[in-house]
Amino acid sequence: MTLPIVDAHHHVWRLADQPWLQGPSVPRIFGEYDPIKRDYPMAEYLGDIEGSNVVKSVYVQTNWARERAVEEVEWVQSIADETGWPHGIVGFVDFFADTAFETLQQHARAPLMRGVRQQLHWHENPQYRFASGPNEMASETFRANLARLPEFGWLFELQVFAPQMADAADLVRAFPQITFVLEHAGMLEDTSDKGRADWREGMKRLAEHPNVHTKLSGLGTFVHQNDPEHIARIFADTVEIFGAERCVWGSNFPIEKLWTDYASLADAARAAVAGLPEASARAILHDNAVKLYGLDSAG
Repeated sequence: MTLPIVDAHHHVWRLADQPWLQGPSVPRIFGEYDPIKRDYPMAEYLGDIEGSNVVKSVYVQTNWARERAVEEVEWVQSIADETGWPHGIVGFVDFFADTAFETLQQHARAPLMRGVRQQLHWHENPQYRFASGPNEMASETFRANLARLPEFGWLFELQVFAPQMADAADLVRAFPQITFVLEHAGMLEDTSDKGRADWREGMKRLAEHPNVHTKLSGLGTFVHQNDPEHIARIFADTVEIFGAERCVWGSNFPIEKLWTDYASLADAARAAVAGLPEASARAILHDNAVKLYGLDSAG
C-alpha cells in the first residue's frame, strides 16, 4: 500500500505578487531560478501531485511585500474556497512591527490559518541570508509580539541555520506554550563531517524542548538536486534526534521543481521512511501534519 501524504510545506503564487522573483536574477540559496519566475497556480500544483497520493496540504507564505501580508492570506483562502486546496495556511506577520497584533487579528478571519512564518535565518554567506542579523530572535519587540500568538492557537515556523540553534533553543525555552516547527530540518548547508556534527548538536539542543517539531522539507536546497541518499541520511539523523512523532514532510514545491518532479521527490521521502515501522512512517508522511495543523477539520 502506498502511504498517504500530507504536504506540509508548499507554495502557490502569482508572479505579480512576488517582489523577490521580479527583475534580473540574483544569486540565491537555491541557485538559478528563472524557471519559477512565473505564476505557479493551484491547478499546476494539483497536476504536479497527481498520482502521488497527496491527500492534503499546507500553504506556507511566499514573501509578498510585508504590508500585503493580510492580502496574501486572503488570496490563499479564496483559492482554497474555490478549489478545496490547500487545507491549512501559514501566513506572515512582521513581529518587529507595532501592527503585529492587528495583523494577527486580521489573519484570524481566514478559517484555514494555522501558523506564522517569519524567516530568521542568517548566514556568513550573504547569498544565504534573510534576516538582518544572526539573533533577531532576541529582540524585545519580536518576543513581545510572538507572545500574543497563543491567543490564536497557531504555531510558529522557525527557520534558522545550525550556528543559530543555540539562540533558537533559548527562544523556544522562553515560550513553552508555543509549538515551533523547525523548517527544512535545520537547513543543513555544510555536509562536511564538522558541518554535520555542528548541525546534529544544534538539532539535539532544539529537540530537548517538547514544543519543537521539525519539517523534512527543502532538502535539495543546497545540493540543487533530488538525491535520495542525501535525503535518507537527513531523515535518519532527524528521526533519531526528534523521534518520528515530531517530524513532518513537505515538498517545498515549486522551489524543488527547479531540479525534480513531484513524484520523484515523494518517492524519495517514502524510500527514506521505508525501514521504519509502518506506524512511524505514516506518522511522518501524514498523521503528524494532520495533528499539528488541525487538518482533520479542514476539508
